Parts: sequence; C-alpha cells; structure tokens
Amino acid sequence: MRILSAVMLLLVSNLVFAAADYAREKKWAEEVIPGVVVGDAVYLELNNAHKFLTLFTEAQNSANERTGLVVIHGLGIHPDWNMIGTLRTQLAELGYTTLSIQMPVLANEARSEEYQALFPEAVERIDVAVEFLRAKGYKKVAIVSHSMGSAMSRAYVEKNQAGLAGWASLGLGHNYTYSGIRIPVLDLYGDHDLPPVLKMAARRAASLKKNPRSKQVKVPGSDHFFNHHEAEMVREVKIFLDAIN
Repeated sequence: MRILSAVMLLLVSNLVFAAADYAREKKWAEEVIPGVVVGDAVYLELNNAHKFLTLFTEAQNSANERTGLVVIHGLGIHPDWNMIGTLRTQLAELGYTTLSIQMPVLANEARSEEYQALFPEAVERIDVAVEFLRAKGYKKVAIVSHSMGSAMSRAYVEKNQAGLAGWASLGLGHNYTYSGIRIPVLDLYGDHDLPPVLKMAARRAASLKKNPRSKQVKVPGSDHFFNHHEAEMVREVKIFLDAIN
C-alpha cells in the first residue's frame, strides 16, 4: 500500500511539474510590456482560454509587407529577450512584419528534456500565431526560431508545411534533423555553439540536401546566442527570407 501511494504521488508530482507555469509566464509579461518600445503587445488565446503575450511589429513600405514572421524564443525566456528582441525589431526594419510569441515555460529549475511535455501547447501557440498573421492579410508566413523554440517549431512544421513559406531554424540541438521537412529551411548556428548543436550539424546538413532553397550556415566566432554576432545573425536570416519570397 505504501509503495502504491508513493508511486501515485510521484506520478501526480510529475504531471504537475510538466504543466506550463502560467504564473511565471504572467510575471515575464508584466516585466516585458512596460519596456516595449518597438511594436505592440497583443494577447492571443488558446483553446483552454489561457491568453499568451505576443509582440506584433509591422513593417512599412516594403516589397515584403505581405510576409509575416512568427518569431519563437528558446528555453524559459520571453519574446523580447536579447537576440529575440533583435530579430523581431530588426527584421521589421528590414521589411518583414514580425510576431514574437511567448512560448510555454516550466519552473526555472526544470531540465530541458522536461519541456517535451509542453510541445502540444507550443504547437497550438504557433498555430494561433500563424492564423493571426493570416487574418491580418499576410499571404506568406514563415517561422524564425531559436534553440528550444526550434525544437518546438519542428513539431509544428512537420505537420503544417503546406501553409508555410519557410523556416529559419537557429541553434537546433538534441538529435533533431530536418528529415521529412519539404519547405525551405535555413539551419543557422555558431561555430562555438552548444555541443548538441555542433554534434548534429553534419546530419542536419545531410537532411537538407534534397530540399530546394535550403542551406546550412555557420557563423564564425559565434556562440549559441550569437553574442557580438547579432548583425551576422540578422543578415543571414534576411538573405534566406529574401531568397524564398
């Protein structure tokens, strides 16, 4: 009886731990919104009635003004964090409307592998974001993602390729490749990236060989977050997006 109780307690605790931490997400939003200078805060709603923060930044007077980008951050952060804020604002300046979205988060001490439990909700958030851009009149929608956001994006892309123009995937790690992905892909990483990203680089490149307009680019001197190499990061993403438009 004691063993059964202990097992049940463990199962319940694991389920609770695997649930998205909406309180932490709310705290992020309260900290982020007052500091937003470029773009507008927009809340989108999931099927469970939870509303999540997005930052919508429209491009003006551009040949690409009918193209919208869903920008997706990595592990446990927010839609205006450092390199993500750079991507969402500078790509808008360069002619691409961006919608940077808050992804589901776990408690701060959660391990990366535990985020797998949040992938279904992550997929739903991306889908809601894509539909938001389409409703705004953006005929082409592409995804720009980083790290865990790229892993979450892969779960979405593999089942929703028909409606996407392309995917700029930054810092994709673990054991992921682009096998089965048919839309144009940019695989972007730094030559001082995290070990899992570097370990799989050759296999990711091989999985792109039969995918037209796809390529892998390594940024010399860059780490996983493109620190001090933000200009190269943005330039490579823009080159890719221009080529698929």
